[in-house]
Amino acid sequence: MATEPQSIISQHYIQENASSGSNYSDIAQIAPSVWSVDPNGPGMMESQSGGPFIRGFASGQYNVTFDGIPWGDSNDFTQHSTSYFMPQDTGNIVVDRGPGDASNIGNATFGGTIAVTSKDPQSDATFTPYTAFGSFNTRLFGSEFDTGAMQKYGNASAFIDYKNFTTDGYLTNSHQSRDNLFVKFIKPISDNSVLTVVSMQNNLKQNVPLGATLANIQKYGVNYGLSSDPTSQNFYGYNYDDINSDFEYVGLQSRQGDWTVDNKVYTYAYYHNGFNGVDPGGAQPNGTVYGATNVPGQKMTMNYRSVGDLLRMSKTMGPGDLHFGAWVDHQTNNRWQYEIDFTNGGALNSGQAPGTTPVNLALATDRLMNDTLTTIQPYVDYAWKATQDLTITPGLKYVSFTRTLDAQVDQGTGLPYSGQHTWTQALPAITGHYAIAKNWSAYLQVAKGFQAPNLNSFYTVNPALGTLKPQETTNYQLGTTWESQRLTLSTDVYQIDFKNRINSSPIGNGTIFTNAGGATYKGWEGEATYYIGQGYSLYGNYSINSAKDENNQWLPNAPKTTAAAGAIYNQGPLYASLTAKHVGSRFGDVGETIPLTAYTVADFASSYTFNNVGSWAKNTKLGFQINNLFNKTDIYALGTYDANNNPMYYTLPARSYQLSLSVSM
Repeated sequence: MATEPQSIISQHYIQENASSGSNYSDIAQIAPSVWSVDPNGPGMMESQSGGPFIRGFASGQYNVTFDGIPWGDSNDFTQHSTSYFMPQDTGNIVVDRGPGDASNIGNATFGGTIAVTSKDPQSDATFTPYTAFGSFNTRLFGSEFDTGAMQKYGNASAFIDYKNFTTDGYLTNSHQSRDNLFVKFIKPISDNSVLTVVSMQNNLKQNVPLGATLANIQKYGVNYGLSSDPTSQNFYGYNYDDINSDFEYVGLQSRQGDWTVDNKVYTYAYYHNGFNGVDPGGAQPNGTVYGATNVPGQKMTMNYRSVGDLLRMSKTMGPGDLHFGAWVDHQTNNRWQYEIDFTNGGALNSGQAPGTTPVNLALATDRLMNDTLTTIQPYVDYAWKATQDLTITPGLKYVSFTRTLDAQVDQGTGLPYSGQHTWTQALPAITGHYAIAKNWSAYLQVAKGFQAPNLNSFYTVNPALGTLKPQETTNYQLGTTWESQRLTLSTDVYQIDFKNRINSSPIGNGTIFTNAGGATYKGWEGEATYYIGQGYSLYGNYSINSAKDENNQWLPNAPKTTAAAGAIYNQGPLYASLTAKHVGSRFGDVGETIPLTAYTVADFASSYTFNNVGSWAKNTKLGFQINNLFNKTDIYALGTYDANNNPMYYTLPARSYQLSLSVSM
């Protein structure tokens, strides 16, 4: 029963079309109103400049969930796509572009949800080694073992999947190495109850450029990323990350009479040690307290862990279904950053003039902080079946965010600070669904949205947090879906009224945060799939979007249109697809500055499965892919600015190839 504009990207589509190292952002970008690009190649870097984007909302302004659990950084609610789940372990991805009903929990419900689910173990015992090779010296080696249904252990089943992914990357000196282990265990514990245990471990080592100025693009080429010059702040040896992350949960699903219970207890963590030159753009000259030509840089740590519980319950009651539950999450985070001298082996650099004595090492500390975020979200809604064809679902969600900060050196001020604040709000929602015919339905939705201020609200000399209002939205959506045996159609219109948008501005040695005006997001979206027959099908979507602030100026990275088209052949052992994604013109920064032109990227994917190749193998699958078929290398996003305020850009990664092989035994 559709009550939201959703795009469901199936496990089969992911297995056939996703590159070996793809992030969920690479896969989700095919959906209407969504765009995302990894500038180093598919899966070889996080989507930069705030992506992926949904209807103009940046990462941190919508939810990302894994098996229903919201996750992300507590400081700004964003996610790190290269540090968690890989396509080999993904079941499907649902891109939900609406705020959802009251049961839709998370830090930013108003912007939608990218819901990633893990795949289930296979029914038969199988061992599957696999590998892939591609452009930019990209290599993947992995293997998966499925136990099948183990009758001696109560029909328990599990799989364990390990993979190693390495690449030099499209951008110069932008290497990545990734080790990922994923385990899933499912055990029926009664006729009506199932226990699920999931664990993921990931280690990532990478060199990440922040973009390139036009001067450097013209001088070194469109794929200029990091340099090989150890006297440069842009040297790849000075710009690297070492990140360890994990994600675990224990889930219990049970049905007792009219009651259903779904509870997940979870934890996830992200441990990041990073280094970078002070100005990788090259505008700021070298020089530290130890020497006029020494290379200045920074080293940082951000370590956090979340623990939480997600409980959902439902019961048939009267002429409808009652749903209620709660999400509770507590994240602890410690963050520090120091100025250093790379030439002098990473010694602390106070920023004083070269040769200054004595060295004031306290000036080398940019931040030294411990913070927490506690989130509590109980909800209740009732799906009232008013008539045989009409279902009305009113609901209410209560949200509470409590931030604490204990800083010896507060970022932005350099002063000590200790304090906390709690933001709360009640968020009503109502959805109506009407079955016009057996194959045709319509829905209407009105919902309130909410987001607490980011941690940077504390980066002030005297934080007046009690007067800073949280960002709020009112979402309106109207849509319809229609399907026949061959054709599926859906379309919707939406408007999102955004208020209390938080702006920041410098004042003296600190920053003041104030509630500015609002913004309005609105548009139309359409999506269609048509099965021609004989294995051939067509897919297409189109959106017209508007995202403007209170001055009627376009918000950054909000395209005016998006579109996708694809043709797929899938019959017998052969699969082939040709897809294209179009992203309309947009601006890279506030005030309609940094205009960026529209672009279209086409991809080709194919595979052939050889069955019964021998007594030792069930099947062998050979795949071949071409990304960016027509080799578009346009500038598509603003990265940041160098020390002289010159824009640094990202370009589309050039055409790349991948050959893959898997053997199931």
